[in-house]
Amino acid sequence: MIFPENLGPYLSIDETSLSHGELYTIVTNKSAKGKKGALVAILEGTHSATIIPFLQQLPAKERNKVEEVTLDLAGNMNLIVRRCFPNASIVIDRFHVQQLATEALQEIRIKHRWEALDAENEAIEESKRSKQNYIPEILSNGDTLKQLLARSRYLLYKHEQNWTQQQTDRANLLFNLFPDIKKAYDLTQNLSSIYNTSTEKIYAYTRLAKWHEKVEQAGFKAFNTISKTIMNHYKRILNYFDNRSTNASAESFNAKIKAFRQHHRGVTDVNFFLFRLSNLYA
Repeated sequence: MIFPENLGPYLSIDETSLSHGELYTIVTNKSAKGKKGALVAILEGTHSATIIPFLQQLPAKERNKVEEVTLDLAGNMNLIVRRCFPNASIVIDRFHVQQLATEALQEIRIKHRWEALDAENEAIEESKRSKQNYIPEILSNGDTLKQLLARSRYLLYKHEQNWTQQQTDRANLLFNLFPDIKKAYDLTQNLSSIYNTSTEKIYAYTRLAKWHEKVEQAGFKAFNTISKTIMNHYKRILNYFDNRSTNASAESFNAKIKAFRQHHRGVTDVNFFLFRLSNLYA
């Protein structure tokens, strides 16, 4: 479904699942703020070769007026935008970039948690062999080691200024016991700071280059992968600092679709579901 009348200068493009894991590509107009007129196109599939011909049915004159499109790191979305909106500035969503760093941090925490579980299992088996009761070591905040690693998940998503006192105590223990988690947490917060405090592209570019050096020195494989990804897409990432645009409108629209789907206990008739979406948002 395509709605040419809803085209505007600032668009978002993303994918969503309607039923049974089947993906659809959705283009939305940011100025509509998720209300009537927000839906520009909703197309079955995500393959660029399939999506591009449909979006090119939109009037070329109107497509050429699009100034900016926000998207995630998916290569197919980038190709769709370049082919269909040739004059638009492409902006890679900052939250997708930051999410990669957060996932790399959590990966290090999870690795230590599995090691702690293995160590505990070995200690329990050793206690059984020696016919003694196993008593786990209790840390100063009342956690065992495996509990510390499990309960630290959410505090690692937050800046230390937003920690509660309990989270601060847990973080201090965690960082003392696992310095690599502390180092990875600092890298994640440094990347977030670049987005939050940089005001110009050139300044952000310089800080990203310095962050890249820190990542190389840290020696984390996952962070090295993220750093290379940023360097490969740096121009589209830096376009964020022109208008500080994100793909939040697309994510919000996806959330509305999911809530609508949940309210009706799933999608049994996709065509009718799309018809209802068009009435609400197109």
